[in-house]
Amino acid sequence: MNQDILNTVIIGSGPAGWTAAIYACRSGLNPVVVSGPEVGGQLTTTPEIGNWPGRKDSPDGFSLMQSLQEHAVSLGTAVKSDTVVKADFSSDIKELTLSSGEVLKTRTVIISTGAKAKYLGLESEEKYKGKGVSACATCDGFFFRNKTVAVVGGGSAAFVEALYLSNIAKKVYLIHRREEFRAEKIMVDKLDALRDSGKVEFVLNAKVNEIIGDGNKVTAVSVEQDGSVRKIELDGVFVAIGHKAATDIFKDQIELYEDGVIKVGFGSATQTSVKGVFAAGDCADRVYRQAITSAGEGCKAALDAEKYLLR
Repeated sequence: MNQDILNTVIIGSGPAGWTAAIYACRSGLNPVVVSGPEVGGQLTTTPEIGNWPGRKDSPDGFSLMQSLQEHAVSLGTAVKSDTVVKADFSSDIKELTLSSGEVLKTRTVIISTGAKAKYLGLESEEKYKGKGVSACATCDGFFFRNKTVAVVGGGSAAFVEALYLSNIAKKVYLIHRREEFRAEKIMVDKLDALRDSGKVEFVLNAKVNEIIGDGNKVTAVSVEQDGSVRKIELDGVFVAIGHKAATDIFKDQIELYEDGVIKVGFGSATQTSVKGVFAAGDCADRVYRQAITSAGEGCKAALDAEKYLLR
């Protein structure tokens, strides 16, 4: 056997990636994890996880991902702190080119690259990224202590951001383009309870037209609401309108949906349109997008890779 050819390479280090690594180790596949630019994935920015089975203490995402990583490494997972910039799935031996220039050759690949935050697409938004515009409250919320901020969105991600910021900021505006929310009812109720105190204000049926600033920092947002334009003075804007699957480098190699999510189910639950290439987690999930379902898909992908190699 050519020792330069690996059994499996796992791309990504979120709950899907580390779980896949744990199961791949237990199957004797000697996996290599290419961690990507954010070790632990987007879950590391979640301040409290209240629905991870067996953890009634509601751990933060960073510590939970750290424990998964330690588990995977203790079993023998090799980790490369690098990013895959090119993939070639045209033959039985897959080739992955890293940003360092190193090329990994492997019999199977498990893609668990997750997703990246979406933005509003405004020119003014781009201008003030890092100057008051953010997509991560746990990353940047500290800079807005006792200041006024807005969260844009109506899903669970937006409510997680808003609840976190309500403990830091002077006031939080929740701006949503509809009347109804897509978030879990328990989170809606928690944030709604803060409205009477004036700490939180819902701005519904509203669309952000412009991020306003003085050139150095955000000072306000312009919102179109019920046919009129409203200017809200504030210090920061947190965009929480969803995520885009991080799959651009695979678009010419495997079949994707129009939104970039990887198509799976070709012969096994996690197999992509190319034999020997599997996908798990948010990069292949259009429905659930939960940490625990991502971990479950990582388990499936590792077992599917093992069966593929045995055949």
